[in-house]
Amino acid sequence: MSETLFTKIINREISADIVYEDDDCLCFRDINPQAPLHVLLIPKKPIPRAIDATTEDQALLGHLMIKAGEIAKQEGYGEAFRLVVNNGAGAGQTVFHLHIHILGGRPLSWPPG
Repeated sequence: MSETLFTKIINREISADIVYEDDDCLCFRDINPQAPLHVLLIPKKPIPRAIDATTEDQALLGHLMIKAGEIAKQEGYGEAFRLVVNNGAGAGQTVFHLHIHILGGRPLSWPPG
């Protein structure tokens, strides 16, 4: 996988407003927020799209899901938030490094998009 904007954030080549980090993931505020809470949770392991994850990534993906809830709660939105993962350009993915949008703080309609 070629280096992406998110890889540069992980490597501190580009600054970001980081809200959480551990050995496996990094979470930072979206620069174009769509809700009062809009952060991006990314694995440090470069996985381009959700469909590119393998069974080897199972523990990492589970870790991301647990951390997403913890981060929403930490940010004050533990009662109601949405997780979004776009897979591919046709689904709205613009950075090809798997990421979870954590959104909260306003009514979110269904279906999205």
